[in-house]
Parts: sequence; structure tokens; C-alpha cells
Amino acid sequence: MAKMSNTVATLFAGVVVGVAVGYLLATDKEKRKEDMEKLKKGLNNIKDKFGKVPADIEENIYT
Repeated sequence: MAKMSNTVATLFAGVVVGVAVGYLLATDKEKRKEDMEKLKKGLNNIKDKFGKVPADIEENIYT
């Protein structure tokens, strides 16, 4: 069963890489730059939202 999940994960990673390369080759430079800025902003928002550790948990981690 673990072998099957590794195969599926590898296949999924390959699809993601293929889509990314295809997108980069198919779009123009201006559009890619706009999309990358949107992606960076979205990832930073997610990081800010989930990256903050509540104070009581942080005390337990670092104590």
C-alpha cells in the first residue's frame, strides 16, 4: 500500500512540474510576472495567517 501511495505522489509531482513548465512556456513575460506577484502575495498571506504561533503554545515549545 505504501508503494502505491509513493507512486501516486510521484505521479502528482510530475504533473505539477509539467503544468508549471507548460505554463511558463505558453504565457508571455508580462502575464507571468503579474501571476507570480499574485502567487507571492497569496503565499505570504497564508504564511502570515498560519505562521503565527499562539503565545501559550510558543511558551510550551521553547521552554
